[in-house]
Amino acid sequence: MPVEERLFGLIRTALPADQTIGVALSGGGDSTALLHLCLRAGLRVEAVTVDHRLRPESATEASAVGALCQALGVRHEVRVWEHGSIGGNLMDAARRARMELIRDWAEVRGVGVIALGHTRDDVAETVLMGLARSAGIAGLAGMRPSWEEAGLKFVRPLLAAGRQELRDWLESGGIPWVDDPTNENDRFTRIKARRALAALAPLGIGAERLAEVAANLARAQEALAVQVAAAGQWVEERAGALRFEAGVGAEPGEVQRQVVMAAVQWLSGDLYPPRAAEVGRLAAALTAGRDATLAGCRARGGWLMREARAVGGPVAVGQVWDGRWLVEGPAGEVRALGAEGLRQVNDWRNLGLPREVLLVTPGVWEGDRLLAAPLAGVSAGWTLRLQRPFTLHR
Repeated sequence: MPVEERLFGLIRTALPADQTIGVALSGGGDSTALLHLCLRAGLRVEAVTVDHRLRPESATEASAVGALCQALGVRHEVRVWEHGSIGGNLMDAARRARMELIRDWAEVRGVGVIALGHTRDDVAETVLMGLARSAGIAGLAGMRPSWEEAGLKFVRPLLAAGRQELRDWLESGGIPWVDDPTNENDRFTRIKARRALAALAPLGIGAERLAEVAANLARAQEALAVQVAAAGQWVEERAGALRFEAGVGAEPGEVQRQVVMAAVQWLSGDLYPPRAAEVGRLAAALTAGRDATLAGCRARGGWLMREARAVGGPVAVGQVWDGRWLVEGPAGEVRALGAEGLRQVNDWRNLGLPREVLLVTPGVWEGDRLLAAPLAGVSAGWTLRLQRPFTLHR
């Protein structure tokens, strides 16, 4: 099959023809190819570019992407990541910011599907990065072809295409793209993985082979997910915390680990799971009833809850607190109930919830005065909704 026909087939199979597709467009070869393939496949397209402001040239480059879109008749918008000093993992922080800005843009534009330009090479690099951190089966299963998040569907239609294959297609059509110099900076883990992949090529370990391995593991993970979902009978959500029954300990070790991994990601809101060994340590603590902490979560007495020092800062009523709770009602400030708030609640012991669980639930405050603590039995006109229900079903 001709390359162009195969690429069009990937686009048409993965993306709906009856909706406007939002293309996350950096201007690099992968996303530029994605944009042009969508257009030539006859799809309605809008584009968004995130300017991370990590290099002085980024604003000029984003404007150039906008000019390209204007010439193609594609509506385009630039969203800027306004940030100060960035601590910790720069690439992870940039990735989180990019996804948040894209979600905000899609909501404003009424776009329900976002197309991302990841390729088979990205899958292979992800596998190598997973190996470097001793990932379990889920971490070695490549990249998800699609997923839904807050009513928005993200799709990676080009995972079966190679990076060089896309660039060859662009060159054959005289279509220019811009190479981000960040992609040559080996201080970043993904760039190290990219160079390691090139070094492995003489052994026959290339992007296509590693992508095949990831696909095999993804099928195994899909089968395992059925057993993980069934193990959900041993986990109960109460007041935003999770109580693990003894039955979890009777499940196979990998099932236990994946249940706990899903629980940690749900509580913390992290997109990426901790290392497999760390999750295993936490799983052992939970089944034994011991204390342990990981990724802003705390295990104690068979419960897994938010760690007090990790919960989000104050927000106004009507905003989402700690990434999970929406408190609505009269004015006030939402912050953790804490020890001071619990002292202002009568009969909280009758709720049958551990003190540590209640301490990290939302309270509505006016200065030092507690106005409401819905999960501690004091509603007083305020309502509370959990934005992300816990589930083990994939």
